[in-house]
Amino acid sequence: MAFMISTKPLSIAKPISPFDNYDPNRTEILGGGKRGRFRRLHMSSSAAQPTLEVGVQVLLLKGNKVLMGRRHTVVGNGHFALPGGHLEFGESFEECAYREVKEETGLEIKRVEKLTIVNNAILEPKPMHLIAVIMRAVLADPNQEAINMEPEKCDGWNWYDWDHLPSPLLLTLETAILGGLNPFPPTN
Repeated sequence: MAFMISTKPLSIAKPISPFDNYDPNRTEILGGGKRGRFRRLHMSSSAAQPTLEVGVQVLLLKGNKVLMGRRHTVVGNGHFALPGGHLEFGESFEECAYREVKEETGLEIKRVEKLTIVNNAILEPKPMHLIAVIMRAVLADPNQEAINMEPEKCDGWNWYDWDHLPSPLLLTLETAILGGLNPFPPTN
């Protein structure tokens, strides 16, 4: 699982040494895992209190393509993202995936499963800790067409070849891809 802190929303992270002094103008990748090293973000008491957001994003597969749309929201404005949104109280990740895909695209999905979790912290425009659960699913009926159900939040939905994704990508998806995410099941 990757953990990133960014002073610019949705920018590519640049690795820095865990021994450097914190510089608010730099982007950091925080690591743990086998190395066991973590860096803690220290914010001044005058800084806005960060919020914690948990969301679900759905890699909806059709052949070697995934469904994506360009966002018109505070987080990720102008960036390409997967269908998805905030996890509601008491909702499972799977329930959230079904609901968000239906609300945003009008599509019915099936075979929903968890792929990975991405953990990001963004400092500007307001401090936010974002946890995204990335799910994989397929269309319940392959003849369905995506409809832009929320035009105020998204330009529209299109299928993109996994090897030729549009840019810029939403930070959570970009982080997962940089971490080796492959949404296609192995064909053993």
